[in-house]
Amino acid sequence: MTRTMFRGAGLLFAALTAFFLLIMAAPLCSLFVKAFMSQDGAFVGLANYAKYFSTPALSVSIFNTLEVSLIVAACASVLGFLYAYALTRTNIAFKRAFMYLALLPVFMPTVVHALGLIYLFGTQGVVTQAGLDIGLYGRTGIILAEIIYTFPQAFLMFYVALAYADGRLYEVAETMGVSPLRTFLGVTLPGVRYTAVSVIFVCFTLCFTDFGAPKVIGGSYSMVAMDVYKQVAGQFNMNMGAVVGSILLAPAILSYVVDRFVARKEDAGISSKATELRVKADRGRDTAAFVFCAVIAVCFIALIAALVMGAFSDYYPYKMEFTMRHFNFDQSTGGIKSFANSVLMSFLSAVIGTLFVFVFTWLIEKTRGFTAMKRLARFLSSLPVALPGMVIGLSFIFFFNTKENPFNFIYGTVWILVLANVLHFYAVPYITASSALKKLDKEFENVAESLRVPALRTLLQVSVPLCLPAILEIVIYYFVYSMVTVSAVVFLYSANFKVAAIAITHMEEAGNYAQAAAMSLLILLTNIGIRIGYEIATGRIRKKNERRNSAAG
Repeated sequence: MTRTMFRGAGLLFAALTAFFLLIMAAPLCSLFVKAFMSQDGAFVGLANYAKYFSTPALSVSIFNTLEVSLIVAACASVLGFLYAYALTRTNIAFKRAFMYLALLPVFMPTVVHALGLIYLFGTQGVVTQAGLDIGLYGRTGIILAEIIYTFPQAFLMFYVALAYADGRLYEVAETMGVSPLRTFLGVTLPGVRYTAVSVIFVCFTLCFTDFGAPKVIGGSYSMVAMDVYKQVAGQFNMNMGAVVGSILLAPAILSYVVDRFVARKEDAGISSKATELRVKADRGRDTAAFVFCAVIAVCFIALIAALVMGAFSDYYPYKMEFTMRHFNFDQSTGGIKSFANSVLMSFLSAVIGTLFVFVFTWLIEKTRGFTAMKRLARFLSSLPVALPGMVIGLSFIFFFNTKENPFNFIYGTVWILVLANVLHFYAVPYITASSALKKLDKEFENVAESLRVPALRTLLQVSVPLCLPAILEIVIYYFVYSMVTVSAVVFLYSANFKVAAIAITHMEEAGNYAQAAAMSLLILLTNIGIRIGYEIATGRIRKKNERRNSAAG
């Protein structure tokens, strides 16, 4: 690398690292400073924390949140494991369809999960009217909504762990005449033990920090995330909001530490000599697995069907005639403009987030030198996974909403929402980009350097084309999750730029469930359409590469 190229890469690396520090470290420092200050700006030490834990109505929220999060983590982990086991270790039909159906909750905000449950199990719900009243509002409803929310995460993590199992272990067990049950208990379960620990902590953290479901379906059952909202949006007590926000960091940080530990253990257990597991037919096992997957899939389909029923019924449950009038959204809750705002915000988040993540990761993985900066960059890249959305939103308020901050001009605009999304959803795109770049042959960079090809040209003409499927995956990830996020933007949107997920919560508050269901369907269909487009694009890229390889061979 020539001196000019080295200097250019170094300047870009420094600029992106500074950008990362600007959107993560500086706002978090502002959050913690606020937690130790009184409302008039005086330093009070731990007095705010003492006040929070000594207030019965507030401290009860911690117990409630811990209880619910533990139940959700246990249930989602078991269900996710069984579903992943059915798709990887049995010969059931329609595996691809079951895979896609399991991911349906990902395409909707958590407020929509709660809304679908209201249509099914609420006071006038379909199931309730049929004679089964489960007492939805409060603890029961939150648990059900959070299980729906966390199930796809648990399923995907177990699916990856089970899909890459070493087939040799099962062949040895079969040769020795070990029963399927003993093989399951002695080989399968120990093989995913570290993943199980990670799944439990991830589900616990997602539930602990979620705002959407408790907001819609929680009733008077208090949760920590709702405490943050009430302190900030209800009482404008920013200092106490910072206190509760910092409490939300505790399980996330613990989950991060566990995830790092689990990752090292799992890497140590992967063998290059592993063989693919061949699943043999077992009619009883396959039938039970198919029924289980079908029940889960039907539950998710019923959730969507309930939203469709609410959106297209004239006045559920009294006038069930078909209508489209609920798609003429009330302007007081944001109207169709809020949906357009969400699409714009998600598009900008996808473009800016993907550009930042891929270039930053490329500098980390594919440039020489910058040892100290790379260590800092890798450390910064590992932290966003431990940042709940509400904490990011709060910290952005404290940092950007000050006249002394030269970046104050972005407050109240779409750009602050975009930055919040780029940071909130950074972890998975970073891992995706890093994995894709590490697979590229180092000879590309060596040849480019020997020929004195500019680094930027190598990035655009070599790294980007070869990593295009991963780049598209990052784009889709940022877009979909930006469309459904509530917690990261609930404190940051302005009256002039309301987004669809927030509009749904306002529609629900006003009792306008039909319009909320209609807006939910727009979000769902948009995200599904984007995902279908991704599948088509990557399929064409794959076929093009196969034709190119066959021609070269």
